[in-house]
This record gives sequence, C-alpha cells and structure tokens, in this order.
Amino acid sequence: MNGVPPARPVEILLVEDDPGDVLLTREALALESDGTTLHVVDDGVEALAFLRRGRAHRGAPRPDLILLDLNLPRMDGREVLAEIKADADLRRIPVVVLTTSEADEDVLRSYNLHANAYVTKPVDLEDFTRAVRDVDDFFRSVVRLPPR
Repeated sequence: MNGVPPARPVEILLVEDDPGDVLLTREALALESDGTTLHVVDDGVEALAFLRRGRAHRGAPRPDLILLDLNLPRMDGREVLAEIKADADLRRIPVVVLTTSEADEDVLRSYNLHANAYVTKPVDLEDFTRAVRDVDDFFRSVVRLPPR
C-alpha cells in the first residue's frame, strides 16, 4: 500500500465559455476517467450560482475540483476565484486555472488569489487532451481531496 487513498468518483465543475474547449475537455475526461462527472457553466455568474446552489442549480453537487478559465463573460475568472476563496464554505475546493493566458501577471494574481494550480491551455489538440487528463489523474489518484 502506497498511502494514497483509492480514487473515488470526482465531481468537476468546468467554468468555460468556449464550446470547443468544453467539448475537448469532455472528450479528454471520457477517455480516462471512470466515475468522473463533469458539470459545465459558461460564465462567472453561473459558476457562483452553481457553487451556491442558487437559481437553476438547486440540488447541484458540491464539486471536488473546479477548472476555471480566466476570460469569461459577465464575471471573469479572477473575480470568481476571489469570491470562491473568500467564501468559508467554498474555499477548500481546489481550483485549477485552465486558461490561454501565459501572462506573468495572470499567473501571479491567480496564485495570490489562492489558486491551487495554473495550467496554460496547449494549442495542440493532443497536448490539450493530455493536460486535462493529467490534471484529472493528479486530483483523482495522487491528491487527497477534502471531504464533501
């Protein structure tokens, strides 16, 4: 026994407004992840509504992991991250920023807002798929997630 708890089904919230990236993420997770459920919202306002189980999201599961794009309509990912990490009920949910931005200021700001990881979306289709699978594998197999 290596001390790592057995993988359990993981609830992932993907906050992404690009339908192509949503599709690629779904496909990447479907290839590798038994038991992973992907929930998708396409802007920051809906992300917080999902997390707080408001409006159309009553009964939504508490995600084990959030994949968060930075460039979102209505409320950008930086604002969402700040809201999540300021909320005592939500702050323990790991947040992985998954974005096209390679700007140092975005990386620094995300970590200053307590992002758990920052991943730049690869442009190449296979690299994108591998990156998403690697994040999923890491959080399902290596990391011990907080209890729901």
